[in-house]
Amino acid sequence: MNLMYFTERPYRYVPEDELIKNRAYFGLPNTFFDREKGSQLYNEYLDEMVYAEEVGFDAIMLNEHHGTPFCMGAVMNVEAAILARITKKARIILLGNPLPTFKNPLRVAEELATIDCISHGRLVPGWVRGAGSEQIFNNANPAYNREMFNEAHDLILAAWTRPGPFRWEGKHFHYRFINPWVRPYQKPHPPIMIPGVLSPETVVWCAERRYPYLGLGTALPATAELWNLYGEVAAKQGYEAGSENFGYLQHVVVAETEAKAEELGKAHLFGGGQGAFSRPEHTLPPGYNSKEATKRLARTMTAGSGGFLGVSSEQLGRAQGAGEPENLQRVADSTRRRMARGEVTIEEAKQAIYRAYPKAVAGLQIIAGTPKSVIPKLRTILEVLRPGTLGFFQSQGPVSFEDRMTSIRLLGQEVLPAVREIAKELGLVDPFERQPGQRPYTPGTARTQLVSLEALRA
Repeated sequence: MNLMYFTERPYRYVPEDELIKNRAYFGLPNTFFDREKGSQLYNEYLDEMVYAEEVGFDAIMLNEHHGTPFCMGAVMNVEAAILARITKKARIILLGNPLPTFKNPLRVAEELATIDCISHGRLVPGWVRGAGSEQIFNNANPAYNREMFNEAHDLILAAWTRPGPFRWEGKHFHYRFINPWVRPYQKPHPPIMIPGVLSPETVVWCAERRYPYLGLGTALPATAELWNLYGEVAAKQGYEAGSENFGYLQHVVVAETEAKAEELGKAHLFGGGQGAFSRPEHTLPPGYNSKEATKRLARTMTAGSGGFLGVSSEQLGRAQGAGEPENLQRVADSTRRRMARGEVTIEEAKQAIYRAYPKAVAGLQIIAGTPKSVIPKLRTILEVLRPGTLGFFQSQGPVSFEDRMTSIRLLGQEVLPAVREIAKELGLVDPFERQPGQRPYTPGTARTQLVSLEALRA
């Protein structure tokens, strides 16, 4: 099983009151950035990644967001290049570069090939459409988001695998001369992994290309439904999908006591948590999502499961008239709106936000505890979704460097070995042990079981 360490690398010194007033991380004025603290955090995050490798993580994961203190990784490839040189064996997984926001995908191909060479073939690139706010920050038209993503993907693969020079005349990108000198260390190109947030189009796209799909902390029932969709498409493509085709990212923080772990776990809700990533008008701009993807997200919210990266019931309701069912984020959304109208104080808004914590824990959206208490919860995730890759998402909010390093140490010493044993018991293999799409499917036969609905019901 492939176990990877992840943090959004947030700017941890932003005032929570200001976030609540702004109703989101995205759009907060950058006057709150302090260069000394920012410099300190960048170096701490690099140290975290190196330490994660030392304690036994197989991979370190980076992501990219723009214009928000929620994530300082606006130029993820720079961080990846540094890690390629200062780490030794961990894979460097990038989930991922928002391709539709780049005006020059050929430059992305060159950067990634350089990172792969420096790391001696440890790069695992992943590409994303980018959050709705990314379209605004990078002045990209959301209506062209998916088709620009597809064309940029094809262009990068061509630059890596097709002898140059050659010409490229697409709908969105035009090159008279493609001939990158540096090409990837891995042949024919690095293995690709794609993250997603309950978009059926992305799942189908991945299955058609035999790419592993990684669910970004999405609700278990909806995630299981998409796993089965992937399996159906894989069978039509003539292969069996298995654990090697799937990954899952989970909020996990551990401490030496339950009380300390609860303190760190609550940091995930700082300022409104990931549900406050951006405001509704920034999260789902017109044309960004298909109607089917938006409806699927709405069904998830109706089930009370919460969402990821700011896709809350409020935002979906505005996007398609879905209403506002009671769930993890609705109370926080409603309270922030009432506070903006002067109906509640900031302190009352905070209390409403943090009241959501028990429900987040009960729904396994946040796993926080001692190693002994978190292992059974991680077993549940593995039994239900059976992923070959599991990402450990370190706590957000104002968590000290010492507490983060302690969490990494305890994960390495006690949690990772236990998870590996569970994965072995369940027969879970990762995409580096078994290449996705290599097991043929015989038409008319039963497909391999991808999820366990029995474990989900239990």
